[in-house]
Amino acid sequence: MYMKKTPAMIERMLALCNGETLPESRLTGEYFRRMKADGQLVAVTHGSRKSWRAVSGQSLREYISGEFGIADLEACRRMMAGGNVSRAEMVAAAGDSKFLQRRSFTGFPVNCYTPVKAVIGGRPVTIAPAEGTFTFVADYRHFSIPDNVIVVGVENAENFREIRRQRTFFEENISACEPLLFVSRYPQSTDLAEWLKAAGNRYVHFGDLDLAGLHIYLTEFYRHLGSRARFLVPRDYEARLQTGSRERYESQYGKFHGMAFTDPRVQPLADCINRLHRGYDQEGFIEE
Repeated sequence: MYMKKTPAMIERMLALCNGETLPESRLTGEYFRRMKADGQLVAVTHGSRKSWRAVSGQSLREYISGEFGIADLEACRRMMAGGNVSRAEMVAAAGDSKFLQRRSFTGFPVNCYTPVKAVIGGRPVTIAPAEGTFTFVADYRHFSIPDNVIVVGVENAENFREIRRQRTFFEENISACEPLLFVSRYPQSTDLAEWLKAAGNRYVHFGDLDLAGLHIYLTEFYRHLGSRARFLVPRDYEARLQTGSRERYESQYGKFHGMAFTDPRVQPLADCINRLHRGYDQEGFIEE
């Protein structure tokens, strides 16, 4: 039977191993029931109150290691205090890779249609995924790119995969001469925003031309990056919106119609969306 290991439980085990006496009320649960049943703890009574202490601190440590797989109580306590801990370290100290909630799949995908030089973990690399593939940057805290590279955040997976079929669009609306590194918002986490804040590169957000797309840009990126970020507003946005989805606009209106457009540069696009009562999916920018 799997028994969850909690910070409070580790603290109580440590106290017992270090010679402290704990009241009955603090020693509930299967772990402590088994310690009592196996004779590792001895009862101490004070009138109607009962407390427990270890028969031997060292013996209890060995019992906890052998029976529960917790080889190092102090290391477990340090892990709970914070910091980056691998699942391998959790297994070594606590016998449980799920002892603490940690995401083992951190980072974000990157893509480009012209090679981009980068540094990962102090080592120079060239990002140049073959068509139909992309690169996943797991060690994003030690990932850097030249200052002139423009980072393009792509909301939707199909657009991220098919950047080569949008190259003309990107060159006309972002840059034809500066290198572009495309990053995916998924898997959705704070990793991308954390890296962008530290990187210092210019950021262009490429999303749906609708209220929800503007909300994602304003709340997840512009609020952290300020004027270093901008929303990709294509030159022909009004013509595209005229062919967009009225249902998309109506489904989003109730949730987003009152939002504040903190970046004034998106106000003309927002006004057009509200005037035409339509939204346009960014997949429409992929050339056939």
